[in-house]
Amino acid sequence: MGKRYIIAMDLGTTGNRVFCFDENGLPLSSAYKEFTQYFPKPGWVEHDPLEIWDSLSSLIPQAVADGGLSPSDAVAIGITNQRETALLWDKDTGKPIHNAIVWQCRRTADICNDLKNAGYDDIFRKTTGLVIDAYFSGTKVKWLLDNVPGARKSAQSGKLLFGTIDTWIAWNLTGGKTHATDFTNASRTLMYDIRNKQWSKELLEILTVPKSVLPEVNPSASKFGVTRNAPGLPDGVMIGGIAGDQQAALVGQNCVTVGSSKNTYGTGCFMLMNNGDAFTISRSGLLTTLACDNYGKPVYALEGSVFIGGAVVQWLRDYLKFFSNSADSERMARSAAHESRVVMVPAFVGLGAPHWKMDARGAIFGLTRDSTREEIVMAALKSIAFQSRDLVVAMHSDTGKIIPELRVDGGTVKNEFLMQFQADILNIPVLVPEITESTALGAAYLAGVTSGLYGSINEVAGNNKTSKKYIPGMSTSERDRQISLWDDAIKRLLI
Repeated sequence: MGKRYIIAMDLGTTGNRVFCFDENGLPLSSAYKEFTQYFPKPGWVEHDPLEIWDSLSSLIPQAVADGGLSPSDAVAIGITNQRETALLWDKDTGKPIHNAIVWQCRRTADICNDLKNAGYDDIFRKTTGLVIDAYFSGTKVKWLLDNVPGARKSAQSGKLLFGTIDTWIAWNLTGGKTHATDFTNASRTLMYDIRNKQWSKELLEILTVPKSVLPEVNPSASKFGVTRNAPGLPDGVMIGGIAGDQQAALVGQNCVTVGSSKNTYGTGCFMLMNNGDAFTISRSGLLTTLACDNYGKPVYALEGSVFIGGAVVQWLRDYLKFFSNSADSERMARSAAHESRVVMVPAFVGLGAPHWKMDARGAIFGLTRDSTREEIVMAALKSIAFQSRDLVVAMHSDTGKIIPELRVDGGTVKNEFLMQFQADILNIPVLVPEITESTALGAAYLAGVTSGLYGSINEVAGNNKTSKKYIPGMSTSERDRQISLWDDAIKRLLI
């Protein structure tokens, strides 16, 4: 027997990456490939499901070969995915009836408005923990059934299958034998009752989606099936873990106990707090969703999304031309006047959680005749931390729980000025792990637990040590001053 390993498939929005992780949960190799983005109309976004599947034909063998591994030594497969992207396919031919509708797509906005106008906000909120929005996949399925010729008739006769991207890939990996998803992905469909953990008959009737198209829902660490004619792999390799990307990152950061929290700093920011068995509908502008415990079983989590995180740095670079390399933002921020009262709110596409003001727009407050580029850059970086703080405040308000530390990942965590300011403004430590590919890592942990390679999430996650710990060092008076300036700026935008 050679070196045993776990394969993790990170099925993203712009590309797919396949990782191999060893028996200690440490990375051995990876391979990446982008796929095509389709924009058939303004605000519409699509993917070709066949292209997504085909990309794995090269990625799996490449990742295995680059790690010097044998396909026969793969213990299990974990899958993590862009959560709300939806598609329907013919169960007999295996062909999608239309391109997948991506989570970013706004084509179902009118459907959502009709549902709101009909007074359905409350039942969707109480049943799914979500708000009615084109972001989620339920209205995408309705659109496909209503707009693809013959789709509704085929669905009613049991010929069509629905899935998010995890379900589509698992179905293909198993040669059409597995039509399943996990609790975390199901909880993002706008069709799933997260309290009773079952597809909601009432919501399906409202959306006019037949139950026959829906996948089986299992815990994130489960035996979802085994490979059959899969590219680069022998038959019989178990799919042992599936989780939506942000919940997988929560697992990858070892946030599997009540109160533990992580924040992913990318283009936007996604913060999740493990809420254990407590089913809490947020009163503070957050979403309620399903996540995982130490063994991959379902628990609840609160989630908050910041629309513009690291994207504000890209804006300063690409549009204002303040610097040519994003890393220069840290140097410029450090050279700015410490007492600056400049505040930026990067509401370029509105304000997300916890404010949810879609018509808000970006603004810079406190400019004077001698304000500098450096002050604006510093304000931009601080805005990422302030928006994340607003999520922490909302989580505390909803649960009464104090977050003792924040675990972070994503590309923007490389900015040490931002991370230190985040620790200062939250007044809690901020922890950066050695392995920052948290989504893939979470998928690998889940698959490893199912296969028996790992005893629990906590057991294996201990091998991913903290690479840097930011300790708060800001005085209470300075923290209060900074927060007051930010809160005042937000109030102005919310008028």
